[in-house]
Amino acid sequence: MRWLCILFPQLALDAVLRSRDDPTVPLALLSGPPQRRVLQAVNKSAREQGLRSGQSLTQARTLLENFDTVEHDPSQTEYWQQFLASWAYGFSGHVSLDFPRTLLLEVASSLRLFGPWPELEQRLRAELQALGFQHRLVLAPNPLAARVLANVADGLAVDELALQAELQRLPVARSGLPSELVESLQRMGLRRLQQVLELPRDGLAKRFPPQLLAHLDQLQGHHPLALSCYQPPDHFRQRIEFNFDVESTTSLLFPLRRLIGDLATFLAGRDCGVQRFVLLLEHRRQPASEVSVGLLSAERDGERLFELARGRLERLELAAPVQALTLLAEDLPRFVPAAAELFSNRPQQSQNWLQVCERLRARLGDKVVQPLAAVDEHRPERSWLAQERGDAAARPAGPRPGWLLAEPVLLNDLFPRVLAGPERIESGWWDGDDVRRDYYLIETRDGRRAWAFHAAGRPGPFWVHGWFA
Repeated sequence: MRWLCILFPQLALDAVLRSRDDPTVPLALLSGPPQRRVLQAVNKSAREQGLRSGQSLTQARTLLENFDTVEHDPSQTEYWQQFLASWAYGFSGHVSLDFPRTLLLEVASSLRLFGPWPELEQRLRAELQALGFQHRLVLAPNPLAARVLANVADGLAVDELALQAELQRLPVARSGLPSELVESLQRMGLRRLQQVLELPRDGLAKRFPPQLLAHLDQLQGHHPLALSCYQPPDHFRQRIEFNFDVESTTSLLFPLRRLIGDLATFLAGRDCGVQRFVLLLEHRRQPASEVSVGLLSAERDGERLFELARGRLERLELAAPVQALTLLAEDLPRFVPAAAELFSNRPQQSQNWLQVCERLRARLGDKVVQPLAAVDEHRPERSWLAQERGDAAARPAGPRPGWLLAEPVLLNDLFPRVLAGPERIESGWWDGDDVRRDYYLIETRDGRRAWAFHAAGRPGPFWVHGWFA
């Protein structure tokens, strides 16, 4: 087996920085009681100006007067670890969250699917960088060794033969042992893990708790480490809170793009699409505004989802300044990519019909552009029904016009040319709206083609019921 450890050294800070317009502004996460506020983490620009983790807020203000602060929320760290696990689920079916700020992936089969380790490593780093998370990657034969080696290395990839040498060079303080065991070993002069491994097992068993030998055996792969398996959730919910009031929909586009990008990442990892999602715009003293984005078919392309959501959002007039934006997606059906031609002359200009309909609906509204569904009814005016969602249903057999008139009109042509017909339609006797008509496909003198009828069995002037394109 091959285990990949992805360690996120500043997960809480990255989660805040990725939602800010300018991540270079000095920023610090705060924790501690109100009487003594402490800097939990600081970004690079704040660190360059003297701020350090563990400093009191008062001391930090003396060093740097103006810097942004955000309250540290441990629950957010757990949320983002879950989010990254859903992303990693697209690379491995066995993802574990048993260690904080860490993902463990079994990637033996992934290497056969995504290519050798250098290619997989490059892809993982590119996607994590696009998501905005600092990281370390280590590949090892067992999960505990991968996690421990991530403390001292980045990009390391070892097999069973090289693992022992890497473990021997490992400092005892970075070996993953509890602090009391590390202190005891150091008091005995044992600074490297090699020194501990060379001691007799009987002596270690007498002097130390069983936890030490169990850890060493799992670290070397002699005994397996039981890990829980992550299962992605059946819905997506993410919220961005602003530190100022947003008064225009244009200012919401940057956080909206970030939310849509995270939704697309979640969908790709779970191998599904989204049929409908909701944007909740939270206000100060009134109910949240709701913007519903419905799609005709399941989709997971981030750019396409963003264009549809932006079209809906730009049509909205804000009732009050917005303090937070939430994206909620609960309708996550199976995603089937649309069939495409192998060779396309202009792929940037080719869009399928459903994508065009979705863009029109986003710009004009759901009630303006609706697909049609066929109804089990012979009368033409009752044989179709507008529906809000779903693909357009198949049309009945026989020549039918694309443009059906609301009311038939008398044909102003005395000598039309009959191309097909008659097709008799007799229906509606049970509901009092009986029709008995003979329909024809005709062509007028100016070349237009119409679907026209006259009373059944009684030839007379034609009444046009629809036009063909």
